[in-house]
Amino acid sequence: MDAKRLLIFGTVARAGSLAAAARELGWTQPAVSQHVRALERELRMPLIVRGSRGTVPTEAGLALLGHANAIAARLRAADAEVAALAETSAGSVRLAVFPTAGATLVPAAMAVLARRSPGLEVRLTDAEPPQALALLRAGEVDAALVFRYDDEPAQPGGPASPLVEHPLGEDAIRLVLPAGHRLVGRQRIHLADLAEERWVGGCVRCREHLLRVCARAGFVPDVRHSTDDYVIVQSLVAQGLAVALLPELALQSMRHRGVEVHDGVVGAGIRRIALTHHADAGGIPALRALLAALVETVPDLGSGPSA
Repeated sequence: MDAKRLLIFGTVARAGSLAAAARELGWTQPAVSQHVRALERELRMPLIVRGSRGTVPTEAGLALLGHANAIAARLRAADAEVAALAETSAGSVRLAVFPTAGATLVPAAMAVLARRSPGLEVRLTDAEPPQALALLRAGEVDAALVFRYDDEPAQPGGPASPLVEHPLGEDAIRLVLPAGHRLVGRQRIHLADLAEERWVGGCVRCREHLLRVCARAGFVPDVRHSTDDYVIVQSLVAQGLAVALLPELALQSMRHRGVEVHDGVVGAGIRRIALTHHADAGGIPALRALLAALVETVPDLGSGPSA
């Protein structure tokens, strides 16, 4: 199999059309099409379906795309390592990050990098963990800072494009109550004590977590509002319209003066934070430097608001 043609096919599959891939590669559309057809002849099966609205990978094309992305990631890693031999403090890393970490952990880690390696550049993309991992697998970012709840399974990378996960720490889940709520001041709160309350649900995975922990506590929460904006969540709680579970990072990035935060709620769970990247990218100096800065920054997580 011709590796160059495989990479060209990967560009076509990701771009969604021959024309878009040609623009990205700086080639003519016929040249791109010729390489894809040659690869199809080599493999003796079609890899894309061509239509008026672009191209769609066939089943064989989808199977091959994972290998194309893995090869592209390996080549980028090799390029970065060679470049680092000339300038170890330079380079760049593309990072997908979930919003609350983007407002807290990552700026602090970037400040560490700016002092240690002023020539190193971090390019951020805001994305919740499922989207961040999709960007990583597609080769659009070099690493993803993600979280998963303690009752969720780990995210596999797949055999063609294995992912490596570096655990960084835990993000505690806090109970957010209106000031003056009947439970404010209680040393220990059980989720079952909140069975009759109205709730604010967060992002899709956050709502799913809320439903799971409340089910274990023996009730179905009355979720009146749904928003992934932590400012709105706290504003609703401050007005006495609901209660909520929020991660510590959300409260570090913004704390409404009209809410009370309780860290002794039983059964709320935790979020585990990790930096994830392709296995082949582990040798990229910029990525190693970012990981070291995050490891240094995450221990400060426990210094945020508490009950």
